[in-house]
Amino acid sequence: MKPIQFYTIKSSGGLVAEISNLGAKITKLLVANRKGEVKDIVLGFRTAEEWRTQETYFNAICGRVANRIKDGRFTLDGHSYQLPINNGTNSLHGGIEGFNAKIWEVTAQSLYEITLRYRAKDGEEGYPGNVDIYVTYTVTKDNRLVIHYEAKTDAPTLVAMTNHAYFNLAGEGSGTVHEHLLQINADRYTPFDETACPTGEILPVAGTPMDFREPTRIGDRIDDPFFAPGRGIDNNWCLCDGDAPKQLRHAATLQADGRTMECWTTMKGLQVYTGNWVEQHTGKSGQTYDVQHAVCLEAQNWPDSINHPDFPNIVLRPGEKLDEVTEYRFL
Repeated sequence: MKPIQFYTIKSSGGLVAEISNLGAKITKLLVANRKGEVKDIVLGFRTAEEWRTQETYFNAICGRVANRIKDGRFTLDGHSYQLPINNGTNSLHGGIEGFNAKIWEVTAQSLYEITLRYRAKDGEEGYPGNVDIYVTYTVTKDNRLVIHYEAKTDAPTLVAMTNHAYFNLAGEGSGTVHEHLLQINADRYTPFDETACPTGEILPVAGTPMDFREPTRIGDRIDDPFFAPGRGIDNNWCLCDGDAPKQLRHAATLQADGRTMECWTTMKGLQVYTGNWVEQHTGKSGQTYDVQHAVCLEAQNWPDSINHPDFPNIVLRPGEKLDEVTEYRFL
């Protein structure tokens, strides 16, 4: 196994990120609040071995396909595929050993930017086609962390990635995210079945606990029976129609401890996850991480899209290029 390494990028505005070649993970993100107090706002670990073995999705690039594919099955151009099952009856985040567990190659680095590459081989985790993936992290002088995803394939396949950053704007190790204010700029969502896969319906958020169109204290909503009481939120919001033109959209705003973070993305969905299954881990500062101690704003295309014709297209073909952007803007 190639060594796990860590690389620091920083902007003239003061934003500092540390990126690892393991899973192209964000291992630190240092952000000042309105008082100038700097804290690391992503959960994580002290050692490379802990990063490899504990909570392996922490702040990683997930793929080939982020989120769930129902029963691990899909059909593409008349061919049926069966993926490994690693989440109940479904395939989650690319399978048993997805992009989050791979050692990526650093192809370029500057003071403020780093590009990592991974080649997913034909048949890896059951997916067809050799796919070249590039992910570039950039920190800007106006305090944006920009994630640029690119991919090409030599055969028809599926590609739909996300970054699974676990944010706590009060600083990692600060306890629950109940006092965070969350606003999501979406008026529809995809309801789930008993396996947490979409039913195929697209329903309005109005009149439901999914309505975060106004800033809402997470603690006021997180244990609603609509979600998973005692665990939290793990749901997909529709930022636009499945066939809408690609453009950078303001997906959500998160606020706590004098920090405001906006999520902007060209992706068509936002999965919000509140660390529901993070239990009793010792984090990088020696503090204990537990359930509901983080919130993930996973900009992505909708879960199980390949099995629902009205959902966003996640098929990538030879001659095409996947080109997506997500920005976390700190105000």
